Amino acid sequence: MKKMIFGALAICLMVASCGKKEEATKSGLLRSKFQTEVDGKKTDLFVLTNKNGAEVCITNYGGRIVSIVVPDKNDKPTDVVLGYDSIAQYISTDGNYGALIGRYGNRIAQGKFTLDSVQYQLPQNDNGLHCLHGGPEGFHTRLWDAKQVTDQSLELTYLSKDGEAGFPGNLNVKVIYSLTDDNALDIQYEATTDKATVVNLTNHTYFNLSGNPAESVLDQLIQINADKYTPVDSLLIPTGELASVDSTPLDLRQLTPIGARINDDFDQLKKGNGYDFNWVLNAGGDINAVAAKAVSPASGIALEVYTNEPGIQFYTGNFMKGDDKGKGGVVYPHRGAFCLETQHFPDSPNHPEFPSTVLRPGETYKSECIYKFSIEE
Repeated sequence: MKKMIFGALAICLMVASCGKKEEATKSGLLRSKFQTEVDGKKTDLFVLTNKNGAEVCITNYGGRIVSIVVPDKNDKPTDVVLGYDSIAQYISTDGNYGALIGRYGNRIAQGKFTLDSVQYQLPQNDNGLHCLHGGPEGFHTRLWDAKQVTDQSLELTYLSKDGEAGFPGNLNVKVIYSLTDDNALDIQYEATTDKATVVNLTNHTYFNLSGNPAESVLDQLIQINADKYTPVDSLLIPTGELASVDSTPLDLRQLTPIGARINDDFDQLKKGNGYDFNWVLNAGGDINAVAAKAVSPASGIALEVYTNEPGIQFYTGNFMKGDDKGKGGVVYPHRGAFCLETQHFPDSPNHPEFPSTVLRPGETYKSECIYKFSIEE
């Protein structure tokens, strides 16, 4: 996907018609910078708005959330996610900013799993060891067919063919992004297959609720409604245990500054270089229960996460190097964002004790994640 001819990319970029100055989105994005062709398919920027003036911008390259603008405590429109100003940057830079992740979010050990007595080998793109986020050409690099249903809803579809990235079965995927009138972004995933396969879809948006993406998120607060997590070994693969968070830095059941314990002398934190773990949610798949919450004291913006998934990966930008130039030319710092990825557990295909990620013909995979924004004084 990334071996594109960038001369052709530049030629294909469409400019505003009739010599009129193009109007930018609330986050400063220009739609023309997202309009080109990749592998014969058109890319674009789709803008969702609601009656409150909230705005979500999404590109069909990787199904990526490029910006989310909501009001801060002073009613100032504030972009709360990291990303890039153009499709060219997304194509030329490795990374998952805002992306749809599949077929399998998180890690599969050694890129191997066995299903119905057949062993499958996937790309090993995680330091040459594991399959991470569906491989180097996972759903985050694919061109999704897009249909803007209303001003507040976008439908993306993609056919992942049998054998793509080593996964079995033709998988038909549909993802609907909906911006509700209570400033929530509702993401609904659906998939069917013609052969038994494994599926674990999620979204990899990087949040910084402060409105200042040049600063780290260490002073922002996090709360995760989970009594247990899945510990990992030295290669970051779950051991199979569901361990208690009691008396550990992973006890985030109360609002806690992200930076308060992130560097504690705790074995799991050393392995993850900070927070990068799957928590076992107490909600038990109840979409109406708060799975996680984050707050920026600076902006007053609060984020609540709801899901029907059994787990959530909380990641704190530990591998952000501090040299990535994002939207508006801002250089994103180390730990300049956090991710809250709703999911089944990592490496579930190799852990029969975990909730199953197997999808068979005649079944429909359904997953939902809601990111709801509000103000907390």
